[in-house]
Parts: sequence; C-alpha cells; structure tokens
Amino acid sequence: MAQSVKDRVYAAAEQISVERRPTVSTVRSAAGVSNADATRYLKEWAEEKAAVGGQVAATPPALLEQATRLAGACWAEASTLAGERHAAVEAVWVQERKDKDTEISELVADLDKTTAEEDTVAAKAAVRITDLEQQLANLGAELQDARTAEQAAVGQVQAAATQLAAAEARNTTLSQAHEALLERITPPAQPAHDE
Repeated sequence: MAQSVKDRVYAAAEQISVERRPTVSTVRSAAGVSNADATRYLKEWAEEKAAVGGQVAATPPALLEQATRLAGACWAEASTLAGERHAAVEAVWVQERKDKDTEISELVADLDKTTAEEDTVAAKAAVRITDLEQQLANLGAELQDARTAEQAAVGQVQAAATQLAAAEARNTTLSQAHEALLERITPPAQPAHDE
C-alpha cells in the first residue's frame, strides 16, 4: 500500500532531523511532493514535535526528581569510571615514558661508549700509521743507501774488471816479451857429436 503524501513528508522530516533541521526544500526533495504539500505537512510535523516537547515539560515533579537523581547517579558513576580509566591510562603512560627515558639513557650511554672506543681505536690507528710511515721513510732511506752502495760496488767491480783486464793484457805482453827475450838469449842447441 502506497504511503500518503503526509506520511512521506513526516518520514522525510524524521530522517532529515537526525542530521539537521529539516526545511521545506529538503523535505520536498526527499519526499517527492509539491512545495505546497511539503510546506503544510512540515508545519504540522513541527507543531506535533513541539506539542510532544510540551508534554515532557508537564511530567510530574516526583518523576522529574527521580529522573534527576538517576541522571545524577549515572553521572557520578560515569565520572568515577572515567577518573579510574584516566588514572589507569596515565599510570600506563607514566610507566611507558619512564621505560622510554631509561631506553634513551641506555642508548645514549652505549653511543658515548662506542664513540669513546672509536676515538681510542682511531688514536691508536693514527699512532700506528705514524710509526709505519716513519718505518717506511727509514726503509726508503736505507734502500736509497743500498742503491748508492750498489752503484759504488758496481763501479768498483767495473774498475777492478778493467784493471784486471789491463793486468792480464800486461801479463800477456810481459809473458810474450819474456819468452821473446829468452829465445833471444838462449843459444841454439848444438848437435851432439859422436866421439
């Protein structure tokens, strides 16, 4: 069974009132009715709502007092629960903060220790590098001295070889001269006579 125009306007007004105050334009669009119907039935709907509100105001004082007490008790219980929840959350937060502060302190101490160790290692490495550079310089000087001595020895060997060659040449010449002299001064051999 199709809804009447009034029912559609009322339903649209109820639905719209959940989010905001319904207007003729929004009710007309939501209910799919004419502007005149939307205006008339929206006015009726608003008057009925106002009348219901007035009836609440006419609630007996004893009932209102009980409702106020109940609301006060609910509010007190809610406040207590909220306070307890807040205290629990705050305690957890304080402990987490303390744990984080401890962790940060430990990390800073570890970083300081590591930095000090690295500085010590770097200082030792610098001293070792300096020592090695000095040793390398000393070895370089020794190598240069050895090369100089080698060149001098090579020169001496070459000079000795030259002197030796000259001495051998002189010796050969002297030997030849000696033999030539001996040949000259040695009388020729006489033939043997038979007696």
